[in-house]
Amino acid sequence: MVHSVSEVNHFIKGLLDHQGLLQNMAVRGEVSNFKRYPSGHCYFSIKDDKSSLKCVMFRNNAARLLFEPQNGMQVVVTGSISVYERDGVYQLYAETMMPEGKGSLAAAFEQLKEKLKNEGLFDESRKKPLVKFPQKIGVVTSRAGAVLHDIYRVVKRREPSVQLILYPVQVQGDMASKEISEGIRFFNSEYPVDVLIVGRGGGSMEDLWAFNVEEIVRAVADSEIPVISAVGHETDYTLCDFAADVRAATPSQAGELAVRDRNELIQYVDSIAARLDNVRKRWMDMKRQRLTKALSSPIFKAPMRQIELRTQRLKELQGSLEKIRELYMQKKKHRLEFAMQQLDSMSPVHVLRRGYGFISDANGKSIRKITQVKNDMKLKITLVDGTFTSIVESVGQEGKHG
Repeated sequence: MVHSVSEVNHFIKGLLDHQGLLQNMAVRGEVSNFKRYPSGHCYFSIKDDKSSLKCVMFRNNAARLLFEPQNGMQVVVTGSISVYERDGVYQLYAETMMPEGKGSLAAAFEQLKEKLKNEGLFDESRKKPLVKFPQKIGVVTSRAGAVLHDIYRVVKRREPSVQLILYPVQVQGDMASKEISEGIRFFNSEYPVDVLIVGRGGGSMEDLWAFNVEEIVRAVADSEIPVISAVGHETDYTLCDFAADVRAATPSQAGELAVRDRNELIQYVDSIAARLDNVRKRWMDMKRQRLTKALSSPIFKAPMRQIELRTQRLKELQGSLEKIRELYMQKKKHRLEFAMQQLDSMSPVHVLRRGYGFISDANGKSIRKITQVKNDMKLKITLVDGTFTSIVESVGQEGKHG
């Protein structure tokens, strides 16, 4: 029986697809020929010193990568082995990929750190101050382990009235990043608290890797509630630490940073009260000195004498004011009389008093020149003491008669 190439490839694909060992398997190797296409699909190989295995990661899975794979990076890829029937090539259909080994993890760490730093997620200007006197503290960590116990012990010792609310999560493994991010969002949207503590105990870089996942780092940076990152020990740093508002070296220190010690608070209040009392005493001393100085002034020693002096001074000022008023009125009177004299000298009546008359025609128009006068013209002559009318019999210019 002769088979077609397609039948052979399809048969082999069926064998591989039904082989349980080849489904959901994890393969360790070094990345080579990695390429991400515009479609979002990634094609690459993983190899060791003896063999190479072709891999493909489709867009949906590639979008969930926690880092950007680089050639030469040691990784662990999970997925299933199957055949691409068209080319007759078997390959690993990758679903997840994680760096392995300190070198690869460190490279992925620095890669994402640089990316988020350039976006401004670690800027100091984004940091929010912690609430001085919190009433509710949200804790996102594992229910098991010493972390929750350490935070609870420190907080209750420093301020027993503070309420702690736990959002239990896995702190490592495939589901850790999703659960931790959901916990942060839960407190921001559904159960507001004054401060958030996100953390876990110490461990290797691989153990702490969930706190380097981009999803968690962005959730911390986007939180409207101040976040204290308490991951690992003092020497352990995660990207969550850089995005948080405050980094605590240990979970116990996170409790100390979140809550002020009651005894310290009492001492602080006492010191404020003492300072206020000192201010009050200084203020009273100053007012007392001012009062003593005022009582020693003449107005308090001999008040009637001061009133007499002030009364005498008032009378002197009244007299001076009256003199000034009289001088002012005299000056104005003299100026008025002078103006009236000037006005009188310019008055037509003043001219008439000197023997002159005022001549006008029948319409009241002033006659100033002989050329205005005609024979038989009726003229009105005004003198200082009355008027009369005359008829012109003849008109002649100076030196001429007619």
